[in-house]
Amino acid sequence: MKNIQQLENSNINPLQLYLLVTPILGLFPAIWILYRQNSSPQHRAVSKLVITLTMMWILGNILLQPGTEVGESGTITLLLINSLLTTSYFIISLGLMVRIWKKQPLWLPGISRIAEKVVGKHL
Repeated sequence: MKNIQQLENSNINPLQLYLLVTPILGLFPAIWILYRQNSSPQHRAVSKLVITLTMMWILGNILLQPGTEVGESGTITLLLINSLLTTSYFIISLGLMVRIWKKQPLWLPGISRIAEKVVGKHL
């Protein structure tokens, strides 16, 4: 994506990016960065990505929760899918932290495009 560049820029603090990609807790600073309008393009792009990932995880949990409470026939399957979703969210966040450490661009196929189009349009 055009806003996500190498993290070799000296004015970008990696600790701030680590805070942003922290699962669940990174959502709040990401929203703050997007509303603050005076942050760097890299911070804004990472914030959009974090908000998209977290909202996808929350939406998945909300959609799977009623199915686990309705009946017993598919409860184990839905709980397994829910745990797989949560594990994937945390592993992706850990992978983003590794990419920050290696100073690589933070880009996820498909999700980064959704982040730029949907979140960038509304925030």
